[in-house]
Amino acid sequence: MKFGKSICVLNVGGTRYAFTREVIRDFPLRRVSRLHACATEKEVLELCDDYDRDRNEFFFDRHAQAFVFIMLYVRSGKLRFVPGVCELSFYTEMLYWGLESAHLDTCCQKRLDDRMSDVGLDSLSEGDMRVSADESQTPGDSAQGTALTGRARWLEIMRKTFEEPNSSLAAQLLATVSVIFVIVSMIMLCASTLPDWDTAKKNTVEEQRIVEAVCIGWFTAECIVRFLVARDKWDFLRRPLNIIDVIAITPYYVTMAMAGAGMPGAGLGVAGVILRVLRMMRVFWLMKLARHFLGLQTLGLTLRRCYREMVMLMVFVFVAMAIYSALAQLLEHGLDMGTQNHDYASIPAAAWWVIISMTTVGYGDVYPVTIGGRVLGGMCVVSGIVLLALPITFIYHSFVQCYHELKLRSARYARNLSAEMLQ
Repeated sequence: MKFGKSICVLNVGGTRYAFTREVIRDFPLRRVSRLHACATEKEVLELCDDYDRDRNEFFFDRHAQAFVFIMLYVRSGKLRFVPGVCELSFYTEMLYWGLESAHLDTCCQKRLDDRMSDVGLDSLSEGDMRVSADESQTPGDSAQGTALTGRARWLEIMRKTFEEPNSSLAAQLLATVSVIFVIVSMIMLCASTLPDWDTAKKNTVEEQRIVEAVCIGWFTAECIVRFLVARDKWDFLRRPLNIIDVIAITPYYVTMAMAGAGMPGAGLGVAGVILRVLRMMRVFWLMKLARHFLGLQTLGLTLRRCYREMVMLMVFVFVAMAIYSALAQLLEHGLDMGTQNHDYASIPAAAWWVIISMTTVGYGDVYPVTIGGRVLGGMCVVSGIVLLALPITFIYHSFVQCYHELKLRSARYARNLSAEMLQ
């Protein structure tokens, strides 16, 4: 800033905030940081409503309480809606100060998506909403604001490119390449179990190693880059999909290390068994597809939200299994009435019959022969249908809700991508 004092005062709706020039220059809010580059009072008035040169005070006729919550985001990194304030009004304030819906916490993003869908604004992109919030912003100012963010904005762009496949055209291309590598690696894994694979492997062993190394190299580089650009490194390490990535990548390097130590994979000892298990763990690469497909994301989000219902379902099944397996073992084998069924010689053996009966699978390998056992089998089937249906209703509604949320988020990214391509 080439004018004014070293202390800058922001007056937002009557509430005053004092900052130094250095803080204003690196301020996370784009509108505030752009004040530092203003050379004249005319440029300042394009960003704020009024300016007092004597006190070096910038006036913004905006919602004071909303700015308090925005300042909490600046300090703590968490942005939530103001209680009692319309979601769309707060969203307009966010866009005015240079924030986007992606800065909101997940729960507040859901509220915003629902609210925009209710009032029919879900067809608008954030660029359209930003125009209504800041009509005075020009393309040159936008480019200037982008340049001012520097390294932080570059890291955010990289993070979105690797973490959000629908956020940009580059992210979609990167996701497509990643899916291709997953498919190729799965084809190689499936082909390695074919009977004729060993014969073909002798002729093309070098080509197979190259393909496998390229796939692993891509997955490793992708995981490292995503870790480096992550906002919170500890949170990145705790995410289930990232843990699965590490589990899927590690076996290759362990296999190479064991091969380098002179432990051949074809051996019949412990080393050979470990190597075969590690190779099969590569099937976890399929879980990487959850980053790119809405259906898998919906399934994962539903399971995470419905873990109580899933636990309740498991409790129902285990309790019924314990009761019916004990009764089945008693009626088919324990009473010693001359018609002992050796398939029910123990309660664990009877439990297998109970679980396939409750789920109405009925392989037919185990079945009761006594009248009491058949009556019990009918009761087991009917009660299994009822017990499984009770929690399924809650899980179904949660699945529909999660799918709706992710679909709205995907549509928002698609609108922003279309606007980016048209510019």
